Amino acid sequence: MKVLILGGTGAIGKHLVELLASAGYEVCVTSRRSRVSEGNIEYLQGDAHDLGFLNSILKQDWDAIVDFMIYSEASFAMRVERLLDATTQYLYLSSARVYADSKQPIKETSARLLDVSNDTNYLKTHEYALDKARQEDALRKSGRENWTIIRPYITYSENRLQLGVLEKEEWLYRALKGRTIVFSRDICSKITTLTYGLDVAKCMVATIGKSEAMGQVFHPTAAETCLWSEVLSIYLNELEKYLGVKPQVLLQDLPAFMGWKKTEYQIKYDRLFDRKFDNSKICELVNRDSLISYEPGLTSCVRAFLQNPSFSYINWKAEAFNDRRTGEFAALGEIRGIRTKIKYLIYRFLISPEFQTNYAPVWRNCKSCLSKLK
Repeated sequence: MKVLILGGTGAIGKHLVELLASAGYEVCVTSRRSRVSEGNIEYLQGDAHDLGFLNSILKQDWDAIVDFMIYSEASFAMRVERLLDATTQYLYLSSARVYADSKQPIKETSARLLDVSNDTNYLKTHEYALDKARQEDALRKSGRENWTIIRPYITYSENRLQLGVLEKEEWLYRALKGRTIVFSRDICSKITTLTYGLDVAKCMVATIGKSEAMGQVFHPTAAETCLWSEVLSIYLNELEKYLGVKPQVLLQDLPAFMGWKKTEYQIKYDRLFDRKFDNSKICELVNRDSLISYEPGLTSCVRAFLQNPSFSYINWKAEAFNDRRTGEFAALGEIRGIRTKIKYLIYRFLISPEFQTNYAPVWRNCKSCLSKLK
């Protein structure tokens, strides 16, 4: 069985590739950078967003295509028929963020934000949860049933450790540099559901090649829930063992937190909801007992990451705002490039989020000057 994975190098994709290969599948994975093919895993270098590259690999017939790519509504509409034509089964990676708030554990048939929200301004946007729901609708309207919609929720792995809406670059980096973690008091008190990337991959493998998965939706989530405060405690305990001292935490009220973390709709229409899931549908295909509990799973992943810490992009504007709040400073040696150092210093000492709001005309002029430092 030959499986094409579009963009499968992230928290879920890496595990999926390994599981499929170990089960004897021929696996082809697209990647923008060069990677070494090995055994029955072949890497195809190219950007799967590029229609020319995509069409070249869709000339083959695939037993299954797993699509991790993020599309705009328009770009997905341009590709959906071609993707469905090229495979026996197309697995579309949506998101459990499509669901509206629910007092009951969420099932695959639970209401979606796109269908029930009364926020007209929100519905006019192309926010992630809305675009995923619209792309799901495009599959349903295709007149085909050789698709399976996968809706993961918050997924952690050895290289992805989230805290509310914060990626590890926004909280863990600060802790390892001896600075205070800045988080939201409101989110900290909410219930969430975290699932290990390997478990999500197991669930996806269980749907591949299954006739009962065609034209169906699954959320590969744990049934177990926890508070974000409990997640934070796990992180802090492991960091204390690693650093020899427990990192400090500043819990901000929501307006202050959103002053520097500009993800209004993700916060409002997801992280401020209590998220509980009924995973009985996917557990008809995968053994529920094989899914790992969040506490040992998170603990293991934090320990694995701390053996060789690696971070991608650091938002030095946000770092400056948070250092301003906590009275701390980043060593300039941490910051690459003289222009980025200057921007950090300006935001750290001169320009606060409140300044941007209260002195909007002056701020517009400041932004024009700061843009020249890019």
